[in-house]
Parts: sequence; structure tokens; C-alpha cells
Amino acid sequence: MLVHPDPSLYSEELAPTPPEKRTWTTWHIAALWIGMVVCVPTYTMTGALIHMGMNWWQAELTILLGNLIVLVPMTLNGHAGTKHGIPFPVLTRASFGIVGAHVPSVLRGLVACGWFGIQTWVGGAAIYQLVGALAGPVLEGEDLPVLGINAGEFVCFLLFWVVQLAILYKGLESIRVFEAWAAPFLIVIGLVLLGWAYVRAGGWGPMLSAPSKFAEGGELEGQFWSVFWPGLTGMVGFWATLSLNIPDFTRLARSQRDQVLGQALGLPTTMVLFSFIGVAVTSASIVIFGEPISDPTVLAGRIGGGFTVIVSLFALSVATLSTNVAANVVSPANAIINLAPGKATFFGGAVITSLIGIVILPWKLYQDPNGYVFTWLIGYSALLGPVGGILIADYFLIRRSELDIDALFQRRGAYWYRGGVNPVAIVALFAGVLPSLPGFLASVGALDSVPELFRTLYTYAWFVGFGVAAAVYLAGMRVTQPAVNR
Repeated sequence: MLVHPDPSLYSEELAPTPPEKRTWTTWHIAALWIGMVVCVPTYTMTGALIHMGMNWWQAELTILLGNLIVLVPMTLNGHAGTKHGIPFPVLTRASFGIVGAHVPSVLRGLVACGWFGIQTWVGGAAIYQLVGALAGPVLEGEDLPVLGINAGEFVCFLLFWVVQLAILYKGLESIRVFEAWAAPFLIVIGLVLLGWAYVRAGGWGPMLSAPSKFAEGGELEGQFWSVFWPGLTGMVGFWATLSLNIPDFTRLARSQRDQVLGQALGLPTTMVLFSFIGVAVTSASIVIFGEPISDPTVLAGRIGGGFTVIVSLFALSVATLSTNVAANVVSPANAIINLAPGKATFFGGAVITSLIGIVILPWKLYQDPNGYVFTWLIGYSALLGPVGGILIADYFLIRRSELDIDALFQRRGAYWYRGGVNPVAIVALFAGVLPSLPGFLASVGALDSVPELFRTLYTYAWFVGFGVAAAVYLAGMRVTQPAVNR
């Protein structure tokens, strides 16, 4: 029981999870990851790296390494959720301050809104393809001004948006049940799709024959590393979001073993498997249809009769829903609850998330492979990497995983700092973002002339931001808060 929590900082959603409600097993954690990983962006991820010049095994190795790297901060931040039962916004109060915690939680929530929009676009595209396969080109037409998509695509996008809100209306607890059911279904569908491609294409040879551009000689020879490092940073950035707010889920785990083993089994293995299915099936489509079809929503309309199309697009819809409801709603909803405890609700946060997901025009982010990797994935990894460095440095290196839980819900004491904000954390955050800022501005065309050093730093954005922010935070806390250093 908390001692005299401040009502302005407390709500049932933010309160520590009691032991009797920590019921998630290793399977539930792994199923959560399977449900989040099996989605269209994962399916197309290897293709984006191949588009940049890699062959299939180079792309798969990059994805594996990226996910093994991000698994480390994922399980470390997950430790706090399991040990203390607190969600991400409450954990950030220890390092950023009671009021300063809004900075990282809102930043994380805004990125989730972007991902929500991307996944909603994917789900809407599945509906668009289903209508096209069953009723012909009734939704086709000229692109709308500003939007850059036609009216039929936009209506399908909005329809899928409404379906998600209807599901989210039932609340957070449905995620555990839904993911546990969706995970095996999605794996089976993925393996069936891979088997279909193998048979129709005539084996692995035709499916995986695309060579690496970096082994063909000419001007690209020897430039593999110039693509590998930004690709690796992008792969880390893919789940950099969840590496921060993973306590939102591990607070429900029965033990540290369950959260660590569940994540290790669910994240890197499924990422590699499903991205491999994506590149193998895409390559097979060249043999089967005479052209590469990298978008599974388009492929679903080409692989068979009406029943096959319906089953395929249903699977895509389940995959998109399982990712969106877990990965892209919980964090912004909790950030909004943290802004107004006792007033904001989970569904209210979901509505705000979904509205932002429309405004950002997510289809424009998703349709350009270079912009997707270099601008979106790397860009937000430059922003969130420093937050991860600060959280881990504070929790493990300064506090040795011990927290004053009562003080996390009070406007006084250990985490009040200066007016509720820890200036050391804010300075460390800016210091971590700053090295990558010129490179980001160059990538979006805001700066024409940027020194090569800053372009290079941008390709390592998550690593640079994580390391710089952690170092600045540790140094600053030793000077300003020597009492908390053990």
C-alpha cells in the first residue's frame, strides 16, 4: 500500500501492480512479442535493406544483430516493471523528476502515435485489397490533393481506424487474451505462406537468388558498411520505443525469469523468422508472377480465389491489430493518464493517439524505403536512445535497482529535485540528441551543407545518443546528487 499518495499523481492505472495481479507467464510475454512482431513492417523490413543493396542473408544478419542489441535495454528496463510493478511514466519520475517525467513519456507516446498511423494504413490497405479482389476496381480513382492517396484508400484507412477504436473500447486487459490467441495463429499463417511460395517457386534457389550489390564490383564494392551501420541503427530503432515503455507490460510478469526469457524467446527469433518469410515470399513472387510483390496486402489479392484472399487478408488484419493494440496504444494512453491522473482514461488516450495517427499522413512515411529507414526509424532512435541511456544509468548504476515507491507518488522527497524537474536529466537528454541533430536535418532536406562527421554520427544515432546521455547523466548526478550514489 502506498503511503499518502498525492491524488494529482495517482490513479489505479499508474499504481504499482500488486503481486496477485502479476499473472503473465513466459508464454504470455513471448506471445505479446510474437503478436507485436508479426506485422507488415516486419515482413517488408528485409526488402528495405535489400533495396539499399544487401542480399537476403546480409539483411537477416543485420536484423538479428539489431534485435539482440535492443533486447539488452529491453530486459534491463523490464526489470523495474517486474520488481516494482510500476509503468513507464512512473519509472521516469525517478530520473527526470515528478514533473519532468512528462518529457520522456510524451516523447515516447508521440512516436507510438506515428506507428499507430502506419499500422492503421497497413490495415486499411488490407481492406482496400479485399474489396478489389471481391468486387473489382470499384474503389480505384485519382489521388486526392494533399493526401496523395485516392478516396477509396482513405475510406478504408478510416474504416480500419474505427474498427480499432471499437476493440480498444473494451480496455487493456483484453490484450493478454488477444495476443495469446493471435500468436500461434499468425505463426501458422506465416509458415503456410512460406510453404506455398516454396512449392510454387520451385525451391529455395529461385527464392533466394538475388545477389548483394556490394559483391558485384564497380562503385558499390567496399561500401557495404556505409549501408550496414544505418541499417543496424534502424533495426535497433524499430523497437527502441518498446525498450523504454516495456515496464508497462513486465509489471504484470510473475518473475524476472518470465520477463527475460519471454522477451528473449519472443523478440529476436520472431523478427528473424517473419522478416525471412517476407524476403523469401517476395523473391518467390518474381518467379510466380513475373514481378516482385513486397507488400503482402497486394500479394493476398494475387495468390488464389476468393476464399484464399479472405483468409489472407483476415490474417493481415489480425497481425496489424495485434501489433497496434499492444505496441502503439498503451504507451501514449499511459502518458496521457500521467498528465491528468484521475481524469484521463485508457480509451480517451486511445482516441487521442488515433487522431494524431491520421494527421501525420502515415502512408507517406511508409511508402519510401529510404525515408522509412533513414528518416523515420533512425530519426526517432536518435530521440529515444538518450532516454534509454538515462533510465538505465539511473536505475542500475546510481540506484542499484532500489526505488522509494512512495516518493514516486509525492510532490516532495527524493524525486522532486527542483520544482519537480531533474535538470541533470534534461541536460543529458539534449546532450544525447545534439550530435545527431545536424544529420537528421540533412536527411529531411532542412540543411543542405552538413559536415561529413555529423552525417556519420547520424547513422549511429541510437548508440551515440544512448552513450552520451548516460555519461552526461552519471557525471551530473555525481556532482549535484552525491547522496543517491551508492
